[in-house]
Amino acid sequence: MNNEVSEALHRSQIIDLTTTGRRSGLPRRIEIFLHYEDGVLFITGMPRRDRTRDWIRNITAHPHVIVHVKRGVEVDIPATARVITDPHEARPLIEAAARRWRRDDVEEMIAHSPLIVLTVAPAPPA
Repeated sequence: MNNEVSEALHRSQIIDLTTTGRRSGLPRRIEIFLHYEDGVLFITGMPRRDRTRDWIRNITAHPHVIVHVKRGVEVDIPATARVITDPHEARPLIEAAARRWRRDDVEEMIAHSPLIVLTVAPAPPA
């Protein structure tokens, strides 16, 4: 991965994320906010008690995703997503997102916001 792509990944921004449909097996693309905090790439969302979002269900079934960076450099980056359900692991990431969004309902976010951590696939040897 070149420096420009690495720098693009390591700043918080709106991206597109492609998951694989858990039932259809088809690509599903959504626009979402990518966070970067203390060396961790992650995605979370606003709290919802009423349902689990489809993109979380898709990732649970098929953790390989594509991150589509759209600002600065446009690039598609394969990654593996891991759904975070442990409140202790989630807390520092949710707190970072809450600060960025100027929210004060961290406990609600920990209890009801989706959260995934991304691991970028290594670049193939040249």
